[in-house]
Amino acid sequence: MLADLSLDIAIAGCGVAGLASATLLRQAGARVVIYDRLEAPKPIGSGIILQPVGLAVLDAFGVGDAMRELGAPIKRLHGKNTPRQNVVLDVRYDAAGEDAPCGLGVHRGALFQLLYDAALAARAEIESGREVVGARDGRLVFADGAESARFDLVIDALGARSPLSRPPQAPLPFGALWASLDWVDGFDDAALEQRYFAARKMAGFMPIGRLKGEMRQQGAFFWSLKHTERAAWRAAPLEAWKDEVRALWPQTEPLLAQIATHDDLVFATYAHRTLREPLSRHCVHVGDSWHCTSPQLGQGANMALLDALALTQALASQSNIDVALGEYARMRLWHIRLYQAASWMFTPVYQSDSATFAALRDWIMAPLSRTWPAPQVLAALVAGQIGAPLHAIGARSQRRSA
Repeated sequence: MLADLSLDIAIAGCGVAGLASATLLRQAGARVVIYDRLEAPKPIGSGIILQPVGLAVLDAFGVGDAMRELGAPIKRLHGKNTPRQNVVLDVRYDAAGEDAPCGLGVHRGALFQLLYDAALAARAEIESGREVVGARDGRLVFADGAESARFDLVIDALGARSPLSRPPQAPLPFGALWASLDWVDGFDDAALEQRYFAARKMAGFMPIGRLKGEMRQQGAFFWSLKHTERAAWRAAPLEAWKDEVRALWPQTEPLLAQIATHDDLVFATYAHRTLREPLSRHCVHVGDSWHCTSPQLGQGANMALLDALALTQALASQSNIDVALGEYARMRLWHIRLYQAASWMFTPVYQSDSATFAALRDWIMAPLSRTWPAPQVLAALVAGQIGAPLHAIGARSQRRSA
């Protein structure tokens, strides 16, 4: 990556995309100020899988090994349907080759802390308690009516519901309840395990390692839930919901014992939207503010990290900002469109009221997924490597900077 990037850059949002962009841009020489609405920025959610492509970006700014130390290797995605207990999901990373890198289950808090510390170490400035509601002429507009100083570039990293981006038409019908729980024996400590009843019910559990400074190993538990059923779930006794989970997956009993109230679970909503390009009139978008979708392929944080790397590479290899932003779009557009389409197709197979989609999954897709070359393709798809995103970013940067 080239250095001496002499730009003043504002970043709206202190999440994965914003912090990664800040660190990489600072390392390239830019002055960076992050604005976030929270007084003390923090992560929201439980666990995620960092795929090989995302870990490669963390390696690019020096925190990959620290993340691996905290996380838990994920070598397999495995799911069974109830009541037949037939396997309908079985993706193994090593299908792409014995030496193929696997995923890494991580606590969102651990990832956030590493990225936050990296941004501070790179001397990015962070202004908390500043809710961004708009942007114009290189300035951010805040909820109290104030405006920031003028910047050479404004980056929108505010996520799926960013006021700087076009909002999704509607949330996807299904969201999920999440909880970070103590790890218990009896589950595969190197796999994301799931159980389904048709496509209407889904539970999952995976290892996510530990938080920085702690020795306690944790796992992320999730339960699929429709938006329209959220109020009824909260109004009903928690034990009624636990009975429903036990009926689907009896093995979760020691996990459910750690959940005492409804507030021990966080409800996450998802939406599907992809802007035609990452450029608006007054800013450039990264992460979910450009492209958001369901978590079925586990790519959200990894896409955000790839966006941050591509944007920095493009800006560092071009003297003209407009040309650089066009290069950024070209670096990422094919990979994003491919994965957005794949996520859109997979979502109703695992989260919908459709008995037809569930039957197709169980009777056709599952057997086909075990027939060559499907295991290799699925492994590369889950790893985020279809479309060679790192090559697209690196190769373009090398050509432009030669």
